Amino acid sequence: MEIRFLGAAGTVTGSRHLIEAAGRRVLVDCGLFQGLKALRERNRAPFPVDPASIDAVVLTHAHLDHSGWLPALVREGFAGPIYCTAATADLTRILLADSAHLQEEEADFANRHGYSRHRPALPLYTVRDAERAAERLEPVAWNEETPVAEGITATLTRVGHIPGTAAVRISAEGRAVGVSGDVGRPGDPLLPDPDPLPACDWLLLESTYGDRLHPAGDTAEEIARVVERTASRGGAVVIPAFAVGRAQEVAYHLHRLMRSGRIPGLPVFLDSPMASRAIAAACAHPEAMRLSPADCREVTSFLRVADTVAESKRIDAMRVPCVVISASGMATGGRVLHHLEALAPDPRNSILFSGFQAPGTRGAQLLAGARDVKIHGEWVTVRAEVARIDTLSAHADYEELIGWVSRMERKPRSIFLVHGEPAAADALRVRIADRLGIPCTIPRQDDHVTLA
Repeated sequence: MEIRFLGAAGTVTGSRHLIEAAGRRVLVDCGLFQGLKALRERNRAPFPVDPASIDAVVLTHAHLDHSGWLPALVREGFAGPIYCTAATADLTRILLADSAHLQEEEADFANRHGYSRHRPALPLYTVRDAERAAERLEPVAWNEETPVAEGITATLTRVGHIPGTAAVRISAEGRAVGVSGDVGRPGDPLLPDPDPLPACDWLLLESTYGDRLHPAGDTAEEIARVVERTASRGGAVVIPAFAVGRAQEVAYHLHRLMRSGRIPGLPVFLDSPMASRAIAAACAHPEAMRLSPADCREVTSFLRVADTVAESKRIDAMRVPCVVISASGMATGGRVLHHLEALAPDPRNSILFSGFQAPGTRGAQLLAGARDVKIHGEWVTVRAEVARIDTLSAHADYEELIGWVSRMERKPRSIFLVHGEPAAADALRVRIADRLGIPCTIPRQDDHVTLA
């Protein structure tokens, strides 16, 4: 059995783990690289192995850094099934369609305005590519050993994070490899707590928050304070949020705050058609949620959804106190860029980040204090307040990760730390060795390991 680390090695994004066993190849996740330009350029590079030689893909969840390269993989020759949970299948269809639409839209915008160095600018993949990838999605049941290729089975286990997210146990040749995907947090108001993974010989473990603990605090109160002081200035709060998972959680807290009277009843706009569709899809999968379908619908019923571009533009023209939730969560693309262009120069407004910001993203630049950011080829001056919610995270911190590993049926022989920046991965390596006595390795991009 062999593993090739084709992504999320030494960085947070681009999750791609190729497992070769029994003469077959199974790829766990096929994500986009995001953040620094050097990472984004990998999205344009040929896949390290012939996509046609891959027998199956097993998808941990729908986020684009885990699923977003699937349309390109299919276009380049992959013809096998893509196994995942039912909720992940529905959400992935939504995300891939939206990603492809944005790819085409941004290429067209660049060509019309001439700000790309490529002539012509081309999308990474098209809507038709995304449709062909979505056709290959095959939902499987939780906690059932499923044949995914000849001699290879996969078992998917709930781990929170977003609706449908699974850790994966790949079994072949009498051995087993676990892939954590993204591990969520216990006590999430919307999602069930992570379940322990069945016994594995080796484990690929995410390390996004391997060097930090989530601070204790009241998420709703953090949001309330930013909304309250921004409204008192007559400003708008722009919340860049991942359309799947984070937008729903932010809406949940805003709903509670308004219902209790903690914040005024401001208009709350959900300017992400994808997020609106994702909410409906999540509510349709109660097996993946802590909330009932009725509770899920109630939490989001107060949102004003901007379906069209014209409705989106009217939000910025209103110039009244309001809250705008819009994708993408790291301000790397999508409609939130237009809101930042319009609202960032006004000191009455606030930009509130609600999740991890990968190095090189606009979100990371703004949180680092950048007073000018480039959007659509033009520099935009930032005078708005920039804030972050420190207590709102869909990723387990190091204590929660160690706790999750310790609940496995049997300790793995060794752990490969992936999906984290170098400092975070190394800090987690030391803690796991000290606390659990399990040796850890931090693979590099394109490392190839034989599991003896």
